[in-house]
Amino acid sequence: MVRYLPLVAGFIVGFGLILNRTFTDELFPSQSRSDALGIFGGAMLILVFLLEQQVKAKPPESVVLHGSDRFFLLPELPEFLKAELAWISHTLLTLTVTRSVVIWYNDRVLHLRGILPEKTMTTAGKLTQSVMTKQKPLYLVQLNLYPGKIEFDYLPDNTQSLILQPLGTKGVLILGTDIPRSYTNQDEAWIAALADKLTFSLSSLE
Repeated sequence: MVRYLPLVAGFIVGFGLILNRTFTDELFPSQSRSDALGIFGGAMLILVFLLEQQVKAKPPESVVLHGSDRFFLLPELPEFLKAELAWISHTLLTLTVTRSVVIWYNDRVLHLRGILPEKTMTTAGKLTQSVMTKQKPLYLVQLNLYPGKIEFDYLPDNTQSLILQPLGTKGVLILGTDIPRSYTNQDEAWIAALADKLTFSLSSLE
């Protein structure tokens, strides 16, 4: 309620001046000047409220992702690697805003977890290949504004934001979420650390 005080005060001041003018038979110059100052003050209070609303913009809202809860591990992987992949995906899904996890390595999906459609990733698109080649992560803060989002048709079609984290030059950790602009700098650092650990473990497959 406190944040509405400038707006309420501004309207009260304005309304009071209108009533005063309505029931006053004769206006003196000094009163006109006072009324003008009062109107200016009321307008300023309303302006303060409107500016505060712009500064305090509503945080992005989450959506219900299209898909079902899926879990997949490539059967032929070593047991220690299966355990690590499962631990990493669980950690990301519980400690960050991540809702979908896809781990791609050596031209195949090693692990899927979270809300995902029935369609599974079968090839790395141009953007994914670029991330692996350049060895730099990419954060698409609002996926629906990106014209090449068709590349990510193995994620829910209403995925809001996306991180592509390289796993060496042969793989990528793909994370989707239900809220745009949702990953913090701390999240990104944590994801990078997990990816480095996983890259080391995946080297055993070579």
